[in-house]
Amino acid sequence: MTDASEAAQAQTQAQAQAQTLAQADQALKAKHRAMWALGDYPAVATDVIPALGPELVRGSGVRPGSRVLDVAAGSGNAAIPAAMAGADVVAVDLTPELLDAGRQLAAERGAELEWREGDAEALTFGDGDFDTVMSCVGVMFAPHHQQAADELVRVCRPGGRIGLINWTPEGFVGEMFAAMRPYAPPPPPGAQPPPLWGDEEHVRSLLGDRVTGVDARRQALHVDQFAGPEDFRDFFKSSYGPTIAVYRAIADDPEKVAALDAALVDLAARHLEDGAMDWEYLLVTADRAAA
Repeated sequence: MTDASEAAQAQTQAQAQAQTLAQADQALKAKHRAMWALGDYPAVATDVIPALGPELVRGSGVRPGSRVLDVAAGSGNAAIPAAMAGADVVAVDLTPELLDAGRQLAAERGAELEWREGDAEALTFGDGDFDTVMSCVGVMFAPHHQQAADELVRVCRPGGRIGLINWTPEGFVGEMFAAMRPYAPPPPPGAQPPPLWGDEEHVRSLLGDRVTGVDARRQALHVDQFAGPEDFRDFFKSSYGPTIAVYRAIADDPEKVAALDAALVDLAARHLEDGAMDWEYLLVTADRAAA
């Protein structure tokens, strides 16, 4: 075989491999899109964690007239408060159903902003287009952490602010994902656990020297929505996409369903005190370094 034919064969193999990876990624994103359309995530955002969005807007220093991108915005838990603070906001999410819910909520609250379907790992914006780039327990669910972090940095202007709120691995939601893990299908190759975004060192390594002035604070969200452990389990079992997806994966195994039911009740019982829980999260802000 000649050098030219070997090179051609290698190129063909590389193209085939790239196509296979691209198809796998598209399938994974389609699965994520469908998962977040399950249940009623807008109810989670508005009834259980409504304080997180305004907290991120404050922490990110959003100002009137600033250009803001909310990545993996869901139904607008942070995007709508940013718009109501006077910012020029674009909310991007992978799941059209969540964007539709966000549009309705924004209209009810008199907030004007742009809603756009998009992938956190491949944002369709130019370099440095935004003064503030933020994500409220959203980008953490993108499967490839470095790709998502690279995009957050890329679309933020030099001197602009990146603001993130993510659940910590050690906090309540991190424990919930750990409790569900034995019952969930194995993650696809290369996908990383969402709660890693709640680890300060992990986030620092993702952003690297492209940012300055990193401020990372562990804080707690006070949740008093659930009267008892079973109320928590039943709400998340019917409303939260990742939990619904796990239950669907084991629907044909009553013993596993019962075991997961018990695990979620036990988790909530350990955290509930007088009808309330504190859910730990990491608030990270950083400034995009000058080019």
